[in-house]
Amino acid sequence: MMNPQSMMQLLGAIGTFRSSHPKFASFLELMLKSGIPEDTVIEISVTRPGEETVTANMKVTKSDLELFSALRDLRP
Repeated sequence: MMNPQSMMQLLGAIGTFRSSHPKFASFLELMLKSGIPEDTVIEISVTRPGEETVTANMKVTKSDLELFSALRDLRP
């Protein structure tokens, strides 16, 4: 179990992330609210200045869905 101070720090960090990246945070919230079924593929690309784009993906598993649910319950 997470101690209260750590939970408050995590909630603060989530708030800062949402403020810094409102479109991305809204996209994540929409995807989580609308449901991400098992076997959905999530893909992300990262392009660093002056470098090639690197892309990775994952297939959502039952344990991933459990984690997403736990994270959703933490939001303010």
